[in-house]
Amino acid sequence: MDGINEILALKRDLNAVFLVHNYQPPEVQDLADFCGDSLELCRHAQETDADYILFCGVDFMAECAAILNPDKKVLLPDREARCPMAGMLPAEEVRKAREEHPDAAVVLYINTLAEAKAEADLVCTSANPVEMVDALKERTVLFGPDKNLAWFAQKHTRKKIVRVPDDGYCYTHHLRLLRKDVEALKAAHPNAVVLAHPECNPDVQEIADRVLGTGGMMHAAHELRAREFIVATEKDMCYRLKKAHPHKEFYPVESAVCDQMKKHTPFKIHEALSSPEPVRVERHIAKKALRPIQRMLELSE
Repeated sequence: MDGINEILALKRDLNAVFLVHNYQPPEVQDLADFCGDSLELCRHAQETDADYILFCGVDFMAECAAILNPDKKVLLPDREARCPMAGMLPAEEVRKAREEHPDAAVVLYINTLAEAKAEADLVCTSANPVEMVDALKERTVLFGPDKNLAWFAQKHTRKKIVRVPDDGYCYTHHLRLLRKDVEALKAAHPNAVVLAHPECNPDVQEIADRVLGTGGMMHAAHELRAREFIVATEKDMCYRLKKAHPHKEFYPVESAVCDQMKKHTPFKIHEALSSPEPVRVERHIAKKALRPIQRMLELSE
C-alpha cells in the first residue's frame, strides 16, 4: 500500500493522468484514471488538462498521445514496451507501395509507428477499419500492417484492399490464439457468446458471434443478455470485463498473452514519475502524422 500511496502522491505533484490499455496487468489497470482501447485512449489523451500523461501501453500508443498533445509530457513506464507488429511496416515500405499503386489511398492501423503514420491518408483502430476505408473516395486502399484486420475490412467493404506488408500480424492474436483454443472453450461453455478481436485469424473470426475491438467487447458485454462470454483477445481483457460486469463470466484463451503489454508494473510507474523522461517524436514527423490521426477522430465522432 505504501508504494501505491507514493505513486498517487507523485501523480498529484506532477498533475499526471494515467491512461491504461485494456491489455495491461490487473494491478496496472487498477491504477488507471481511464482504461480503454486505442480509440478511446486517443480521445482521452486529447481531452485531458493534465501536465503529464502516463501511458501504460506500447510504443505507438505513447507516440500517438505525444503527437496529439505537443504541449504535454507523455511517459511510458517501460520504454522497451514495443509492438512487434508496428515494427513490421517501416515508412519506406509505405512510400514504395504508394509508388506501385499511385491511385490508391492509404489507411494504416493505429498499430504503426509515427514515421509510417506520417505517410498515411487516414488511420484506423480495430473499432473502425471499415468506416475509415469507406470514408475515402479512392476505390483501392493500401491497408496495413495487420493482414487479419485487412481480411476483416475486405469482408465488409466493396473496395479493393491491398495489404502492406503482405504478412503483417499481431503475434498474440495470430500465433497464440488459435481456432482450436476457442473451440475447446466452446465445448466447455456451450452457452457462451464468442467475442473475437479482428486481429484474430480468419478461421477464429468465422466461428465468433461478434468480431469487435476491445471497446466493442465492453459494449457487447453490457448490451447482451448472455451470462457467459468467450473472449478471443489478449487474456487480461477479461479482467476489465469482469470488473465492469461482476455478475457475468468471461473465459480467456490463457495462451493469448502480449508480453510487451506486461512490461509495465507499479514499480516502473513509480520510477517513471520519479524521474520523468518524456516520449519524443520528431517535430516534422509528428506534424505529418497528426493529420491522419486527427481525421480519424473527426470521422469517428
